Amino acid sequence: MSDTLRGDPVVRVAHAKLNLTLAVLGRRADGYHALHSVMVPVELADRLSLAATSAGGDTLHVDGADCGPAVDNLVLRAIAAARAEARTELGPSVALGPLACRLDKRIPVAAGLAGGSSDAAAAIDGALAAWGIDLPAGARQRAAASVGSDVPFFLAGGWAVVEGRGEVVRPVPSVRGSAPVALLVTPAVPVGTPAVFAAWTAGLRPSGHGAALATSRHLADELLAGMAAHALVVRAGILAHANDLMPASGHVVPGLVALRRGMIRALGTAVGQSGSGPTLWVLYPSLEDASAAADAVRDALADGRIVAPGDGPPAVHVAPLVLDRPAIVPTGSNGSDT
Repeated sequence: MSDTLRGDPVVRVAHAKLNLTLAVLGRRADGYHALHSVMVPVELADRLSLAATSAGGDTLHVDGADCGPAVDNLVLRAIAAARAEARTELGPSVALGPLACRLDKRIPVAAGLAGGSSDAAAAIDGALAAWGIDLPAGARQRAAASVGSDVPFFLAGGWAVVEGRGEVVRPVPSVRGSAPVALLVTPAVPVGTPAVFAAWTAGLRPSGHGAALATSRHLADELLAGMAAHALVVRAGILAHANDLMPASGHVVPGLVALRRGMIRALGTAVGQSGSGPTLWVLYPSLEDASAAADAVRDALADGRIVAPGDGPPAVHVAPLVLDRPAIVPTGSNGSDT
């Protein structure tokens, strides 16, 4: 942020997401795939600051993880989408000046955690706040869906059943009680979602047709009825198998299946995958339990009992699930949305 800024920055926290379930229903006529997924935010997050500037155009400076151009494009594309929707809603003459943005990146990139999409949702909301305007929910969602399939989930906030290609978001209550804690292990191999869906389309799918969808719908019903945190942790062994993209991801990333099997042996429990991967997850009832599991994974990696794909060691995070929180609002004030 330079001395060309006008006013204090708006700050937004962009959480990662975890797919507790992911069923792929088939390919749609528009080329996207229809999904049914229960998605939850986790306490692994990026931090985005935005401020009005007298400079020529929107800019973004990224610190932290090696993001490449993809994150830049999503954040800047999100600001452009918000600007376009604002002009449609409020008129072409509304003042929507350039924004200077700074992104502190902690969520691994191309990892199945949708960090770029979360950054984009934060950018849409933060841009509106920096401009001092608001938009109807429908306009916000249109802007979000135009940027990426996961962006509407983050803009809605909280736990949700996600359908369509990701643009249909149905909020559900989070679990009651202390937040379960996720152990997240992300190999140093970025995975392109299109490549995984292409492998799925080519026939790399689970043998139990429809099992992930049945599990996903059942979990959604349990959450709507009111589910305790300990019940979710107990169910995690079943949920870990409810991701239709795991065979495809294992094909796209040689060594991912071996990593998952190594974690199962080291931890003695089922291991799930978030989204198209390669991030693997296990749920625990407490931070203490998840931290002990993280230490066990690191020890097994160090002595060779677990071998991870990639050019470097995997990222190992311990992240509580975020319980009920509002959508990313208010847009008319500065500060964090946490």
